[in-house]
Amino acid sequence: MSEPLRVGSGVSQLDRLLGGLFIGDNVIWYDDAGILASVFCLNFVQISQSLNKSIIYVSFDRSPRNLLQKLGPLAEYQNLTVLDCFTKGKGAGSPVFMDFYNTPGAQWPCNIVRVDEPADLNAFMEVLYGLQAQMKGDVRLVFESITGMQELWGGEERFLGFYSHSCPRLYELQTIAYWIAEKNAHSSRLRAQVNQIAQVAIELSVERGTTYLSILKAEARDLDNLHKRLRYWSKDLTVTFEQEKMDSGLIDMGLRLKDLRRKRGLSQTELAKLVGVTPSTISQVESNFIYPSVPTLLKIAEVLYVEVSSLFQPKVEPRNRTVFPETQAAEVKIPNFPEESIFAKILTPLDFEAKAVPYVIEIPAGKSIPSHFFIHKGDELGYLLAGKLRLKMQKAMYTVRTGDVVYLSAEMPIEWENPGPGAAKLLWIKVN
Repeated sequence: MSEPLRVGSGVSQLDRLLGGLFIGDNVIWYDDAGILASVFCLNFVQISQSLNKSIIYVSFDRSPRNLLQKLGPLAEYQNLTVLDCFTKGKGAGSPVFMDFYNTPGAQWPCNIVRVDEPADLNAFMEVLYGLQAQMKGDVRLVFESITGMQELWGGEERFLGFYSHSCPRLYELQTIAYWIAEKNAHSSRLRAQVNQIAQVAIELSVERGTTYLSILKAEARDLDNLHKRLRYWSKDLTVTFEQEKMDSGLIDMGLRLKDLRRKRGLSQTELAKLVGVTPSTISQVESNFIYPSVPTLLKIAEVLYVEVSSLFQPKVEPRNRTVFPETQAAEVKIPNFPEESIFAKILTPLDFEAKAVPYVIEIPAGKSIPSHFFIHKGDELGYLLAGKLRLKMQKAMYTVRTGDVVYLSAEMPIEWENPGPGAAKLLWIKVN
């Protein structure tokens, strides 16, 4: 019998701790706070997209609008199907939620299927398995959440019947499924039965503001870290475990590559195109499943405007870093805006860690941006080098002229507009 195919979870350190995921795995996440599993699910969705896999996201607790907001750019994927069990379930068919479907000309970035009888277990299974039958290859599934399913179906017995039937079926169909449960919302009997059937069980907890991960079960893996509480941190989609924080020398290249790629505002697909490899290659490098060839490594460093050594170090030594030549400035992509509406360069190398990060930002004449450039917790300030801008805050509008300085602290702009006639150019500084 051949060994099952091993794939990545999207979180490289978790893959090392767990030994990766196997095709056929059902992974149960016990979430202490109800929000901790989200970053792991989004990374799972992201890596599945990079491998061009079909994804079914089953939502019992979120409206489609809310879920699309949570997914953000990840929702813009043609092979993603959202199975909406909320609108006619907990949403009770309320006009507030039905308006999502009734808006004339409404279009969504992914496929959304509303289940009209989600409380009917047989009707739900018919829709779920019908969708899966239309998809090719190993389908990826996220069930959010076990708690919502149990509440809608009237108790744990009906959920256990579905789970006991579905997990073996999903395993045989060579899927990978994430199941999310609130840790203290279920009986010990349900947990025991769920754990017995699942291939992987992971517990996420929070204590005095610190988050912990524990692997409770990992079938077909010989692990020495079962039931150990592992401290971790998350920011955006980046998950860092304590060992990585403590490591002052070399770090894993996958995590470093992901960090530098995001600083430049590139998706895995965009970086792959610039380097000349497949998105799957970048995904596997970031998951530390493979190491790039030397030519690919050199090209990655060139595209990211960094030295090759930067891909193996958390920080580059500051010596000889007093003056930065213009050639070290890197073009960066500002996510979620049309590329023709804003152009940006970071003026210091991506691998340079500083307390203030300078950019040159250009907005062409007649273009407007419906929010701020960055999502940033620190202060920011800018100097308008050329042109004219209108800056709209929540309760005020400002005109910024050449030579003016803009300072932002707590409140962020809700719109930038260049009324023309020429391009507006800003020197912008983020203070960390």
